[in-house]
Amino acid sequence: MNKKYLPLLFLLLAMNCAIAQVKYTLTKATVTFQIKNMGFNTGGNINDVHANILFDAANLGSSSIEASADTKSLNTGNDMKDEHLKSADYFDVATYPKISMKSVAIKHKGGNNYLGQFNVTIKNKTQLLDVPFTYTESGSTADFNGILKLKRSDFGIGGSSMVMSNDVTVNIDVEASK
Repeated sequence: MNKKYLPLLFLLLAMNCAIAQVKYTLTKATVTFQIKNMGFNTGGNINDVHANILFDAANLGSSSIEASADTKSLNTGNDMKDEHLKSADYFDVATYPKISMKSVAIKHKGGNNYLGQFNVTIKNKTQLLDVPFTYTESGSTADFNGILKLKRSDFGIGGSSMVMSNDVTVNIDVEASK
């Protein structure tokens, strides 16, 4: 092949990858968290979520998911607990207003099941975490539902505690449209 056609070939390949991706617009997102405190399950949600989703089940290598959640929208249903969680002891929302996650790799596990590896950043600390999720499509709508398990101490949340678990489960339910 003539070398002068190589740039054109690379451009066509890049355009093919870009065209293959489906850009989804977030229409609804629910992020809930659960932790044991004094032996009881407690939790809440984060309401203000934004995402940039480029996903094609047939082309996972160029798919990507980026999301952020506004920590000021944290809600447990208890105003005093919310204020404490927003303080410097926990999420320090004045200094760290966002939690973010960005995909590094996405793998198909069979059926509607996928495994994403995400850089998750909380309080300016980043951890690479596995996030199993399902992807279902119906017409122009898609649902992404995942479960993220993390250690709060990895992100400097809540200090050491003898009554509060270090393990946190985060459920992420996203509805998006093409």
